[in-house]
Amino acid sequence: MATKKTSNAEKVFSDAELEAMQDAKIERKKGKKGDGLADLLAKIAELNDSDRAIAERLHALVTENAPDLSPKTWYGMPAWANKDGKVVCFLTPAGKFDSRYASFGFNDPARLDDGSVWPTSYAVTKLTPADEKMFAALLKKSVS
Repeated sequence: MATKKTSNAEKVFSDAELEAMQDAKIERKKGKKGDGLADLLAKIAELNDSDRAIAERLHALVTENAPDLSPKTWYGMPAWANKDGKVVCFLTPAGKFDSRYASFGFNDPARLDDGSVWPTSYAVTKLTPADEKMFAALLKKSVS
């Protein structure tokens, strides 16, 4: 039986997406045996300078404002999970997907409900003191 070769134009997932899926596979294999903090810090160390600065500051903000969240990686990206292991918030570095900005997002375990519509992801090019104050409040609310 002949197999059809896939051209780049027909490629369903980008190389970055395929890498993220492989990272997720490794994370699942590690399970609870992994060292979430070490994994997160290793991923942060791999980031380009601007993404690393954002990730380091976000990690400090999570640690300060939502200390019950545990650091981990999620699809190879910095993330923080609740006691049930569910990712509450995560950073998508700009460099990972060749984006013009990183994003800091919240998943549904975050308790950010505000009426019938609310934001769950934020574009980040750098963190100002005002941005940090906003994220600190969101992190506190996300685990309240």
